[in-house]
Amino acid sequence: MKLFLLPLFASALALCAGPVLAQVAVPVTVPPAAEAPVADAQDGGGLTGSVTDESEWQDLGIAIPAFATDREQATPANAQGTTALGQALAEVVYSDLRNNGLFRPTGPGSLPRPAYPQITAPAFDQWRGRSTEMLVHGYVRAGADGQLTIGCYLYDVQLGQQLVREGWQVAPSDWRRAAHRCADMVYSRLSGESPFFDSKIAFIAESGPKDNRVKRLAIMDSDGANLRFITNGQSMALTPRYSPDYSKIVYLSYLNGYPRIFVYDIGTGRQTLVTESQNPTFAPRWSPDGRSILYSMAMSGNTDIYRVPATGGQSVKLTDSPGLDVGGSYSPDGTQIVFESDRSGSQQVYVMNADGSNQRRISFFGGRAATPEWSPRGDQIAFTHIAGNLRVAVMSPAGRNMRHLTDGWQDEAPTWAPNGRIVQFFRTAQGGGETSIWQVDLTGRNERKLDTPVNASDPSWGPVLP
Repeated sequence: MKLFLLPLFASALALCAGPVLAQVAVPVTVPPAAEAPVADAQDGGGLTGSVTDESEWQDLGIAIPAFATDREQATPANAQGTTALGQALAEVVYSDLRNNGLFRPTGPGSLPRPAYPQITAPAFDQWRGRSTEMLVHGYVRAGADGQLTIGCYLYDVQLGQQLVREGWQVAPSDWRRAAHRCADMVYSRLSGESPFFDSKIAFIAESGPKDNRVKRLAIMDSDGANLRFITNGQSMALTPRYSPDYSKIVYLSYLNGYPRIFVYDIGTGRQTLVTESQNPTFAPRWSPDGRSILYSMAMSGNTDIYRVPATGGQSVKLTDSPGLDVGGSYSPDGTQIVFESDRSGSQQVYVMNADGSNQRRISFFGGRAATPEWSPRGDQIAFTHIAGNLRVAVMSPAGRNMRHLTDGWQDEAPTWAPNGRIVQFFRTAQGGGETSIWQVDLTGRNERKLDTPVNASDPSWGPVLP
């Protein structure tokens, strides 16, 4: 996907066919604010600030009408042409912004479709009459070579000012990525947070009866679209994790009862065996630099945490205490590891230095604690709190300020969005045992289920796509 800076409106018009623009009844004069350089537009006006779990609730009204097109054209991206594709693009942007918990967007289904020249010269009075605070405009054009040009603009309606704009040239198969990038642009500009919509999720797809479950490695977009199975189910796949650069996935495979840790290369489709053993093995995790992998292995009555080069080789034992030490997760700077251990008599969360030294317990709030994972921001640790039900919770790296984000019957195995603001987990339904992937923001107020065609567990949210 090629990123480009959107041209000023006069230049944009020059790219369009003259006769088509001649048929447009609305004026094409651009307000001065739209002619300002992008850097100036970004520096003035609009809402800024950082959103954290302590911030007040934001309830911005954002209008997202259908993306316009200069002329109806056929495209492999949508059988009905570029007009229908413009509607679909806006729907994806609307869905992304609606489900993150910060904004109050209105989607294209209940909004007027803008004319093509209005994309860079909005009818601000019309939108003010709808009590719109922010306006997302976009366009899509299909080139003779089949490539799509997609532009996205964000306006402050009350100020009558453009805040930011971006554009992309994409293959028809990547149109959803452009929509996610548009949502990321809007989200980042209004919240001050890093983007996360243009990312992928790895998970375990489950099918078949409970006593003979087939578990396959699968990946999908952050909104659940474009699901693809990576393994065929002949061996059981468990606990996938994306590499820091998104290029690979590490996962655990059980074939004929023997555990093996594989690294799957997303670009080539090749798999590399990292380590294998006849001993029970659990929970492989990447180091932040992608050069090594943590895993847990049971041997001689103990389960300890080991580190092995990502390309395979000699493993180094990091823990050696009686009991079960499982599930290491590095801090973002790579200096510490959080893990669970029952050395105190029940599952609790511990932290140690990356070399295995200075191991100390941090969870002292009652019940048990398992599956800890460090936030990419470094400021919080998500984990499964077991006290009657299983609930997803967060706490500081020192074990303070624990609070629950979910209140389900069995919610477990949290994983973080790339920007550290959303936590994803899997939920087991009481009674039936069906598993599904859910996500919740740090306020705990906004839960969302990701629809999958089969049962789903063990999610891993990958980095923002390059």
